[in-house]
Amino acid sequence: MPLPRFQAYIDGVFEPGEASFESIDPSTGSPWAVMPAATAADVDRAVRAAHRALSDPAWAGLTASARGALLNRLGDLVAEHSGRLAELETRDTGKIIRETSAQIGYVAQYYRYYGGLADKVEGAYLPVDKPDMEAFLRREPIGVVAAVVPWNSQLFLSAVKLGPALAAGCTVVLKASEDGPAPLLEFARLVEQAGFPKGVVNIVTGFGDECGRTLTSHPLVSRVAFTGGPSTARHVVRNTAANLAYTTLELGGKSPVVVFSDANLESAANAVVAGIFAASGQSCVAGSRLLVERTVHSRLLDVLTRKAKAIRIGNPQDPATEMGPLATARQVTHIEDVVARSLDAGAKLVTGGRRHDGPGGGFYYEPTILACADQTVACVREELFGPVLSVIPFDGEEDAVTKANDSEFGLASGVFTNNLTRAHRMIRRIRAGVVWVNTYRAVSPIVPFGGYGLSGLGREGGLEAVLDYTRTKSVWIRTSDEPIADPFVMR
Repeated sequence: MPLPRFQAYIDGVFEPGEASFESIDPSTGSPWAVMPAATAADVDRAVRAAHRALSDPAWAGLTASARGALLNRLGDLVAEHSGRLAELETRDTGKIIRETSAQIGYVAQYYRYYGGLADKVEGAYLPVDKPDMEAFLRREPIGVVAAVVPWNSQLFLSAVKLGPALAAGCTVVLKASEDGPAPLLEFARLVEQAGFPKGVVNIVTGFGDECGRTLTSHPLVSRVAFTGGPSTARHVVRNTAANLAYTTLELGGKSPVVVFSDANLESAANAVVAGIFAASGQSCVAGSRLLVERTVHSRLLDVLTRKAKAIRIGNPQDPATEMGPLATARQVTHIEDVVARSLDAGAKLVTGGRRHDGPGGGFYYEPTILACADQTVACVREELFGPVLSVIPFDGEEDAVTKANDSEFGLASGVFTNNLTRAHRMIRRIRAGVVWVNTYRAVSPIVPFGGYGLSGLGREGGLEAVLDYTRTKSVWIRTSDEPIADPFVMR
């Protein structure tokens, strides 16, 4: 039986593309569908379609309220079709169905949130110091947006780009990752069904130079919104030297979770499990560095070991499964390499540490805990993007802060303590874009996120995200009927 074929969405038309590739089901390691591989010519057509749509009255002539209504309609369609989207994301990425179902259902709220903000983007009257002048600011869409997302949480990571961009009146070319693009290519059907004019949203997938480089360096692209790893981000930044596009980067992390001795250890342990073993650890905000006050280190490690061993590993389509496969074979190989180097450097294996025989083969890896005396080993320094937790003891608040900030990354963090004043001190001192206190891995369209250091530039989510997709235009109006006195003197 032939494999199902997915199509790109360019200028309002679904296209199979001249080039294609097979997408792999991570739970079996076998091809399950054929995806279109966008060529440089395909990307150029998509960008030019988005550029034409910017000035087409079908889009440019809409009121902000009308744009908001389209976004609300899109949110309703995402909620209505969340089951199908979740099934595709699970099939193509290995993420468990219980998470994709819940997450995609919540993604609808992001489109509704930005639909509500579309007509709240305001300019300003400026009280200038010239009595015969009026001045004001307009906010206008920044232009064509290149949105590049990875395979993990792709519908969520697309929503935090598409939502504010469309609310601001921009047009978008969205590049889905070549690892698991099916749900975003299916999502394109909902964009069309919602009634967005052709060219406003274009969705493609493909590989580095042919697709990614062409898109991010295209002369008609005004803004790049990228989520991925630091290595690829450096290529993106170099690409934007060609078009000087405004660029935001949401990158990876080695997020610290700090547990003090006065914390509720059972609650903290559940949050740690959520932070590192949910989504098989394949999350930008994965709490992969656990810092535990030495007096409770052994107790918490025992609780975590018990919980890690009890995690149900299995078919990601089974609602009872708690941890599925990793998304790609190369990810398993990468984790094996980092774990081996860490053990050689003195880390102690507490549990896990090897591949798991999944129900159908595939790219499974056991929930793994490594006890580390300090933060010099590879598993503490490098992002693994997998279910590997490094546990490091600390002595007192000052030591906790020092170790928490001893990283090139700074995306997220967690603090567990029942001491309110200590919590506020930690919030101030931890260098991370997100601090969760006595919880972990909570999100909302209302709350922005982003990182410090190698975790990126800029913020996504929240009210200000819409403003990031606009540029200001200063307007001067002379109110005097008298002739201009001296043309050689600046007013």
